[in-house]
Amino acid sequence: MYKCSYHTPDGFDDILLISDGEYLTGLHFVSSKDAQRHTLDCEQKDLPIFRQTIKWLDIYFSGKNPDFVPKYKITGLTHFRQDVLDILNTIPYGKTLTYGDIAKIIAKKQGLKSMSCQAVGGAVGWNPICIIIPCHRVVGSNGSLTGYSGGIQNKVALLSHEHNDMSKLFVPKKS
Repeated sequence: MYKCSYHTPDGFDDILLISDGEYLTGLHFVSSKDAQRHTLDCEQKDLPIFRQTIKWLDIYFSGKNPDFVPKYKITGLTHFRQDVLDILNTIPYGKTLTYGDIAKIIAKKQGLKSMSCQAVGGAVGWNPICIIIPCHRVVGSNGSLTGYSGGIQNKVALLSHEHNDMSKLFVPKKS
């Protein structure tokens, strides 16, 4: 396993890229628990997949929506997680969906009356490739910005960066 660091613009934590040598297998903010968990035995190395991902990130952080996706591979996917990630990949730049929206889409696809929003939240939070698979674009039904393993400050910064209407979104007060 290999790693590469990416220095983000002000307002965002830096990012750690993980690869198996050919595919991107992880993209995490350095302050996240995921980054700390997945980088213990990784070798720092310059790889084509890292250069491709850095190009994608440079375009994204310049305020544009990249017109390509670096090749990635995710292991350990259940059918449910794959369904959730497929839906995440349809959320347009600058838009959001709620956990409930995703639950309804999956319930309809599976012919069910309903689907657990909490289960959807777990699958969204499991996403190992943040930003590129846009889990930051999922919000609570009331506009609550919860459930981002990359850190709530990064979720707010990403949504603001994409010109979302932040007046309809809020960070809940901790109880």
